[in-house]
Order: sequence, then structure tokens, then C-alpha cells
Amino acid sequence: MKKSFFKILRGNDTGATGSHQAGVAIPKSNRELLDFFPFLNPKEDNPDAWITCIDPNQEKWEMRYIYYNGKLTGKSTRDEYRLTHTTKFLSLWGAKTGDKMVFESTSQCGIFLISIQDQKETDSSEEKRGATTSRPPVIKLKGWHRAY
Repeated sequence: MKKSFFKILRGNDTGATGSHQAGVAIPKSNRELLDFFPFLNPKEDNPDAWITCIDPNQEKWEMRYIYYNGKLTGKSTRDEYRLTHTTKFLSLWGAKTGDKMVFESTSQCGIFLISIQDQKETDSSEEKRGATTSRPPVIKLKGWHRAY
């Protein structure tokens, strides 16, 4: 069964704050979201996996899914999952704070469909549908949400 998650982008994700953080944070507290991406062995030092993301124009983007686990090994204070190598994708698609970055699973392991949904367009289309339209449940995940 295909799954889809989206993250409402913040200023740090899009570069609007001028920070140079290392990619989009993924909350480690939610197993369902972590299981959506490839398995990373926490016993390894900073385990990672390269994932292929295909945008609506069928262009492929290689992004790095990494677990910075230096806190567990005593090498650093970091204990977080991130998606890195996202800057060019977000820039090309004109991603802004408040937009949604959507990931949809495919039948191939490590390959995802990716898109940016403009928050203004999303708000407008939801208003047009009206409150009577039934939608799949959305699960809040500290900025990430399960779409279906």
C-alpha cells in the first residue's frame, strides 16, 4: 500500500532564515515516519541511505537520509534524523515557508515521488471542497503529517 507524508516547510528548511542547517529534520519519536524511509542501523556511526526522489517533471533528485547519532557514541551532541541535499530541489521549485513538501512511496524501495504544494493553492482548494468532503485522517508529527 502506498503511503504519503508531507512536511510543512519552515524558514530553516527553505533557507529563509539565513541559517545553514543540515537538511530537513525528521522527528525520531515517530516510528511510522521513520519506517516510511529506508532502515538506518542505529548501531552504525551516522548511518545513511541515499534515496531517489522523482519530481512532477520526472526529474530525479538524490537526497541523503541520515541519522546523526554522535550523542549515542559520545562523538557529538547530535541525535537526529535528517534529509540532506534538499536545497537545490527546494530552490528550483520555489519552495516557501508554509508550503508542503510531499513524499509518496512507490513500489520500489528507496524511490519516492516528491512535490511542493504551494500553501496558498492548498488552502484555496480545501476551501473549494468544503467541509462535507471526507478526507483521510492526518496524523500530526512535529511538522510532518501522514497524508494517506
